[in-house]
Amino acid sequence: MLSTTSAQRVSTAFRVDLWTRVLVLLLFVYVIYAASQIGFSWERFVSGLDNGARFLKRMFPPDLSKMDILWKGISESLQIAVLASVAGILISLPLGLMGARNLMPAWLSWTARTLIAICRSLHPVIMAILFVKAVGFGALAGTLALVVASIGFIGKLFADAIEEISEKQVEAIRATGAPFPNLVLFGVLPQVLSRFIGFSTYQLDSNLRNSTMVGIVGAGGIGGPLFSAFQRFDYSFVFTILVTIIMIIVVGELLANYVKKVFYV
Repeated sequence: MLSTTSAQRVSTAFRVDLWTRVLVLLLFVYVIYAASQIGFSWERFVSGLDNGARFLKRMFPPDLSKMDILWKGISESLQIAVLASVAGILISLPLGLMGARNLMPAWLSWTARTLIAICRSLHPVIMAILFVKAVGFGALAGTLALVVASIGFIGKLFADAIEEISEKQVEAIRATGAPFPNLVLFGVLPQVLSRFIGFSTYQLDSNLRNSTMVGIVGAGGIGGPLFSAFQRFDYSFVFTILVTIIMIIVVGELLANYVKKVFYV
């Protein structure tokens, strides 16, 4: 049993005021209301399980007769993901630096953060549709869409990471009279490099997944053949594509973990 002092400490640590309780109650009420609006029923859920089981049965055995289509789509998805990640990272570096309010004037940081927020506002699929309309069908539209998504994600996290650095190291380098590029190179980057590597590897992993989605709207990659296979009810080939995508994501995760270990050490 907790002593009186321990009980008082627990009570103090988890003390919740009236407004917080009201907000939690309102959130709980809204969750119940939202759940009642999506048409959920137990009968529908059971029926969905039965339909899903029949759908999975139709996926076996996997179809390996269309490997040329598979590898062409997968290679295009990899190209889209890698190009979009590299371009997005290179653009996010200066943009995130400009968005750091502890290093830049207010007008510049807010301008950069506004641009980052715009890039983050739309889903990659919506951006892909816009770029398909602008540059036509193909991998270029998908690459541009994921570049914008990468800027929105990495730019914000990189700017936030710079704002959390220790000012002592920065002030020490400023005291030597070093120019601003040296300040960034020796005072800022060493403090955020490991985090930036983590952000970048995560974005590459995200782009590998998103390169499949943008293909569904005609922006290149394996998404196009996947959508076509669904339309033809060719579920055996759908299964082959899905397994290949999962294997690529797993390999990408292993490589990302290796890169993070190298740079964190």
